[in-house]
Amino acid sequence: MASIKPRISVEYAENATIVTFTDEKILEEKDVQALQESIMSVIEQAERINLILDFCNVRFLSSAVLGLLIRVSKKVYERDGQLKLCSINPKIYKIFKITRLTKIFDIYQDMESAVESLSVAD
Repeated sequence: MASIKPRISVEYAENATIVTFTDEKILEEKDVQALQESIMSVIEQAERINLILDFCNVRFLSSAVLGLLIRVSKKVYERDGQLKLCSINPKIYKIFKITRLTKIFDIYQDMESAVESLSVAD
């Protein structure tokens, strides 16, 4: 059976790689696994990556996605890069706050402020 990959769009800005989740729900384990493969392959294509994960379309996600984000973060930092999250739905943001992930991740209101934070940090 062909695997159904969660849809992401990848855009290359001047100093950042922007991955936008296009699915509204990321709940199934197989979706999280496929998402991990997609994002990790994007990270591995760059020697040093500044990655922005855009959650503008996501309304629901499983706790497995939080684990995925931690693995992605580790991989980005191993490559001496930066990871920024943006456009997180307020209900999902509450989960980040409760689990104290707001202390681990740089989270921005929107894409523009996430991109600006990279140019300042470089």
